[in-house]
Amino acid sequence: MNDRLVIFDTTLRDGEQSPGASMTKDEKVRIATALERMRVDVIEAGFPIASPGDFEAVQAVAEVVRDSTVCGLARALDKDIDRAGEALRPAASARIHTFIATSPIHMEKKLRMSPDQVVEQAVKAVQRARRYTDNVEFSPEDAGRSELDFLCRIIEAVIDAGASTINIPDTVGYNVPDQFGALIEQLIQRIPNADKAIFSVHCHNDLGLAVANSLAAVLRGARQVECTINGLGERAGNAALEEVVMAVKTRRDVFPCDTGIDTTQIVPTSRLVSSITGFAVQPNKAIVGANAFAHESGIHQDGVLKSRETYEIMSAEDVGWSANRMVLGKHSGRNAFRSRMQELGIEFDSEEALNAAFASFKLLADKKHEIYDEDLIALVTDASLEAENERIKLVSLKVCSETGETPQAQVTLRIEDSECSATASGSGPVDAAFRAIEDLVRSGTELQLYSVNAITSGTDAQGEVTVRLEKGGRIVNGQGADTDIVIASAKAYINALNKIVKPEQRAHPQLGDV
Repeated sequence: MNDRLVIFDTTLRDGEQSPGASMTKDEKVRIATALERMRVDVIEAGFPIASPGDFEAVQAVAEVVRDSTVCGLARALDKDIDRAGEALRPAASARIHTFIATSPIHMEKKLRMSPDQVVEQAVKAVQRARRYTDNVEFSPEDAGRSELDFLCRIIEAVIDAGASTINIPDTVGYNVPDQFGALIEQLIQRIPNADKAIFSVHCHNDLGLAVANSLAAVLRGARQVECTINGLGERAGNAALEEVVMAVKTRRDVFPCDTGIDTTQIVPTSRLVSSITGFAVQPNKAIVGANAFAHESGIHQDGVLKSRETYEIMSAEDVGWSANRMVLGKHSGRNAFRSRMQELGIEFDSEEALNAAFASFKLLADKKHEIYDEDLIALVTDASLEAENERIKLVSLKVCSETGETPQAQVTLRIEDSECSATASGSGPVDAAFRAIEDLVRSGTELQLYSVNAITSGTDAQGEVTVRLEKGGRIVNGQGADTDIVIASAKAYINALNKIVKPEQRAHPQLGDV
């Protein structure tokens, strides 16, 4: 029987450290629920000491998730560990992940501690974490540049102290596969009590080797991989969950292990993370890119038509791509609509939520001739964004744009309980709409990103817009979808404004990097 490879997802923690990828509590809960549906083993929900907002988000995820282990990150400090333990208290299964730097440059320049002091603090941190849970993970930060003898020493000590998972991070993405795999193998062989812990890896993608390094480590004995959806993460990102999982699944002849992941949830979860963070997936991205299963070459097309295995090493359906078109129309009933949504993994909390989504579906059916699964997912996402943020709502939008004339937009908003209108001109209809909204809201924000993606093909496709706003060092993303790209843009802008005016304290979670 193959060994079990534990999948540790850190999209909500390390993934959030991508500049501009900060997520609200509600957004973290939505992603955590999708990860649980995918059957991810461990969900690292955040860094509770980073801010009150991060603490509340970890606590909220711990309250909702029942089938996956919920993890909180903590430096090897009493206050960090206590804060993580408190945030994880509601969890059905909790893990505390504590870390301290072990490379000579980090110990000398950053920590200003001797190796003996670092070992002592690491042991105390693990022992303190054991007060809250038996499931404790320890990471020697910058292990990839640490001295092997010292790594063996500190890992042996923390395992004796009660750490059940030892994570070896390539913090700066410096390693190459043979080197990193050999490091894992040597640690397992040389540490006397290595059999009492699961060895894990956390690889960054600075040289484009995060997945390769992770898989090399699995071949040498690692049985947990820390990864993120879409490879999201700081700098060049982390190992992509979808690539690690599908490599292990597809090459069963090579990897002596398997995962418990429901791979059909990969693409829906990828789309959700992309929508919330505003980080679009490149078309040629492995597994989840729009072109991942497309065949342009005539030779390839001919081969696939005769036998899919000629040019496809995995099934598109296995990872959640669906060629099924939505056959429901404006005359379809609620039960048929609900059934299709359930097939897509979408459940409604109440009859009111179902009715609202069904009404939006009927409106969309009047605009679009063909409705795809992606349209339905965007529809529900758009509805949930509006439900979360009620302070500012779009009532109506009228734009005028013609050759040789300055575009104008007239916007009516409901702010709190009153309606107000404004008219503005701009360099284009979207610019005019944003200016009109700003005339009413006067948010004082700076637009950092405006991105448009077509959800499906065709000129009647819904446009999915991401807007990134910054104010006083705080960055938020807003999303909106509509068949009218100007309306989608206004929705996205208003969605971001509702987040920026929320009195939610958040600090960037970059208090430490594993």
